[in-house]
Amino acid sequence: MQELINKTLGQLLDSTALKCAGKDALVFTDLNYRLTYPEFKKITDEVAKGLLALHIKKGEHVGVFAVNSPEWVILQFASAKIGAVLVNINPALKSHELKYILEQGDITTLFISEFFKNQNMIEVLQGLQVNNSNNNKHIQPIHDLPLLKRVITIRTEKYSEFMKWDDLLSLAKNISDEDLAERENQLTPEDIINIQYTSGTTGFPKGAQLTHLGILNNAYYGGLNMNLTDKDSVCIPVPLYHCFGCVLGTLTCVNYGIKMVFPSDVFDPKKTLESIHKEKCTAVYGVPTMFIAELALEDFNKYDLNSLRTGIIAGAPCPMELMKQLIEKMNLTEITIGYGFTEASPLITQTRYNDPLEVKVGTVGKPHQNVKVKIWDPESKRDLGSNEPGELCAHGYNAMKGYYKLPEKTKEVIDTEGWMHTGDLATVDENGVYRIVGRIKDMIIRGGENIYPAEVEEFFMTNPKVEIVQVVGVPDEKFGEQVAVVIKLKSNETWTEEEAKKWCCGKIANYKIPCYIRFVNDFPMTANGKIQKYKLREILKEELKLTVVK
Repeated sequence: MQELINKTLGQLLDSTALKCAGKDALVFTDLNYRLTYPEFKKITDEVAKGLLALHIKKGEHVGVFAVNSPEWVILQFASAKIGAVLVNINPALKSHELKYILEQGDITTLFISEFFKNQNMIEVLQGLQVNNSNNNKHIQPIHDLPLLKRVITIRTEKYSEFMKWDDLLSLAKNISDEDLAERENQLTPEDIINIQYTSGTTGFPKGAQLTHLGILNNAYYGGLNMNLTDKDSVCIPVPLYHCFGCVLGTLTCVNYGIKMVFPSDVFDPKKTLESIHKEKCTAVYGVPTMFIAELALEDFNKYDLNSLRTGIIAGAPCPMELMKQLIEKMNLTEITIGYGFTEASPLITQTRYNDPLEVKVGTVGKPHQNVKVKIWDPESKRDLGSNEPGELCAHGYNAMKGYYKLPEKTKEVIDTEGWMHTGDLATVDENGVYRIVGRIKDMIIRGGENIYPAEVEEFFMTNPKVEIVQVVGVPDEKFGEQVAVVIKLKSNETWTEEEAKKWCCGKIANYKIPCYIRFVNDFPMTANGKIQKYKLREILKEELKLTVVK
């Protein structure tokens, strides 16, 4: 079994910068922004010094509520260099959701960009604050968030009440190289360095604690399975707040000393193809809906994609017809399929670059290097053999260190022997190739975004009109699944589908707002009084005339 890389993220960047002195490291094509590896290391060190000047301690939690930007990538490595724990926050979140993560995650410093699509993220943050009635120019501390000491804006000079990114660089002048080296010498690869929030069946997100060792090696093996070398370059249109962007994207590139290319702050199919064309990228990432959008562009044929070879598709199954188009029209002859979850840093299995087409379409490949995988029966608690469906479980270096401040929830996912329980139903064939056949949990995957029904249900229960609510996923041709909400109202209450959707706006992320809302007088129940979600799903599919997406 291959030996693990025993480095911190800072040590990885330092060694790569030495080896790749003249090579591009970081490119944001729509910003005309470009750094070589030595330049990337230099500014990372400066930002790390700025964080030290703010007296941020090892293990302290630094949040990043931002779209893709050079600052996001620099902050990822700068915070790692001082041993601060970077807490990724989805930029689509609204005030209610943001407050929960800031509070539960014990975040002391928050980096924030101004816009996510048409949402002003700083106004989302300010939604948690109240003006001082005596002086409207000042803002009171955020209620119930005593740990949040400072907010630092990215790429905006507005909002005078907050620090700016350049302020951080100015502060760095007060910190020496020796001061930074002293902090770095206190770190180990086993330290927790990243918290990524993943929704749970309890209705609120849980912070998966990931280590240098876990994410660095997972990224390395992801690149190995794509057959990456220092001659490659990767187009990264996926979000940095997710493992796909900040592990399989940035960390894979730094592992191999290759150029990471970001087309835009949020996904844009046209800018993605423009970036591949301009930067001659050899790899590209995405969920199936992203690739579908790229292929559907009217001027698709004007882009030269012949440089492409490989990449990763994750987040949802890739249909056979789409895979054929990726190979024929985008030259992705060595594209791979990745499977895992945030708690596993994130990949558990992956197809290999040279696997045949039927493996790339119908399966999620073989286990990652240094990761054990088994299929077991949760009822009988016995391991299952070939082609017997059961829960997929994984064991290895990539396991999270637990959910932050949620030990009981951690025990539900990682057992006493260290096995991670995914909640996914899978089979393994005689060749050790795994297939996902269903989900034990009720998670909805809408266009690569994970939506947990309990979280949406708990939100709807905050409306005084609602007596009972159930949320299920129903098939959708474009996104794979859509959110459907079934509500029983309290006596004498009235509510329309349009009114309910309008009520959601601004309170929960747009992708969680249900596509369908139906009102009922009762639900299908078991003999002992439990609601049968699977029957509810079938009733909705029939009523809405929806078919299962192949």
